[in-house]
Amino acid sequence: MPPVPPPSFAYEQAAIDRGLTLVVGVDEVGRGPLAGPVTAAAVRLDPQNIPPGLADSKALTAARRDALYDAILSCADVCVAHASVEEIDTLNILRASHLAMERAVHGLATKPHHAFIDGNMIPRSLACSAEAIVKGDALCLSIAAASIVAKVTRDRIMVDLAQQHPGYGWEVNAGYPTPAHLQALLDLGITPHHRRSFKPVHNILYQEVSVTN
Repeated sequence: MPPVPPPSFAYEQAAIDRGLTLVVGVDEVGRGPLAGPVTAAAVRLDPQNIPPGLADSKALTAARRDALYDAILSCADVCVAHASVEEIDTLNILRASHLAMERAVHGLATKPHHAFIDGNMIPRSLACSAEAIVKGDALCLSIAAASIVAKVTRDRIMVDLAQQHPGYGWEVNAGYPTPAHLQALLDLGITPHHRRSFKPVHNILYQEVSVTN
């Protein structure tokens, strides 16, 4: 199998050539976990100062992500935003992830002309034109940068929450439904940071209500 080419600046350059000079990449992390917020990042790279080695955050080691996170923040316009557990449970995870994306774009220091969104859907309340790119974090440099910033930020949040609620392994599983996390839910119960609308958490709550009644 041939090696996967790294993401490029071609999408951004095409938009710039159309007169959309301020372009951003947007990505989110945290749709699948049972606990914690969903986190999005919007990143506008400086075409003359792009950190080398940008790639889909999932393809990088934690140490490499941390180094690139620092490099991105030092030379790019970046905004990180979240949707809370309460918003996830109220709105549903898709709408909450789009809300986090919208907040990230709106929070940038300079309003962008165009946004590249990872995935196949465009959030409905962006303040600029946009296009969705499936697997964009592996294709588009700005989205790759956003994926790194979002993942590092959210992972650090989950490490902090793990210190407050030990036993669930959030410092290593980031809230995803690993066997150890699922067992901890049964053994330790549900925290305020668990998403009650997600089936494993909901089922435990329902069982507790049934036993109580």
